[in-house]
Amino acid sequence: MIKAIVAGAAGRMGRRIIDMIIKSGEIDLAGAFEHPGHLAVGEDAGQISGIGMTGVKIAGSIKDVIDSGDVVIDFTSPQATLENIRIISSSGLAMVIGTTGISGDTLMEIETLAKNIRCVLAPNMSIGVNVMFRIIGEMARILGDDYDIEVLEAHHRHKKDAPSGTAMKLGQVLADSVNRDIDKVAVYERKGIIGERTDQEIGIQTLRAGDITGDHMVMFAGNGERLELIHRAHNRDNFAGGAVKAAAWVVRQPVGTYDMQDVLGLK
Repeated sequence: MIKAIVAGAAGRMGRRIIDMIIKSGEIDLAGAFEHPGHLAVGEDAGQISGIGMTGVKIAGSIKDVIDSGDVVIDFTSPQATLENIRIISSSGLAMVIGTTGISGDTLMEIETLAKNIRCVLAPNMSIGVNVMFRIIGEMARILGDDYDIEVLEAHHRHKKDAPSGTAMKLGQVLADSVNRDIDKVAVYERKGIIGERTDQEIGIQTLRAGDITGDHMVMFAGNGERLELIHRAHNRDNFAGGAVKAAAWVVRQPVGTYDMQDVLGLK
């Protein structure tokens, strides 16, 4: 049985991933860790997740558990993920990264290190969202420049990065599909006298409120009609389930970087 280690084990996603691992039958929970000084260090990972005793205690460092598993599942923060992959890249372990908000030099270093291991790096591990990535590209190619493109995302009030990694990926897929440079055409805010919308721009707008798990909408608006493709996450289980599927898949692959399109056979 494949042995998994969960980073950020006491966090919202970490707890759901632990629950999904126990239920999956595909992989075993072999280790869990948090940052040093976290109140959950030393506690049973199952107890923290609300599923009962598992016999796996939450460690205060990846170094304390790295020898116990085959793959690390990481939904933490950009800096924590970077520190983790620096250690994992020389260990021979595989890694599944679902951390959002990674950008700039941090993203560049993570992508470089990921090439040395078996790694699934994806902004969203939901099966539905990854089908959405595939569909919107085809829609954009068919509709072309005759339809304005907008992306709207909404998440809970505690989410720290904006726009979401999923919204950014949606924007990238859309821009690539209509031969545009997302860095040049993305519009993230509109306020005041902004003039008419250009034919090339792709709007990516953000909402933060309440306990919204995650909503993403892509709108294609033309003259006299519009098409809207919407994904709504009802809870975090779809992301956690995708991460477990990715972990079971990636350990059997050659060294290299993959995404959920690879895991799901959508490429």
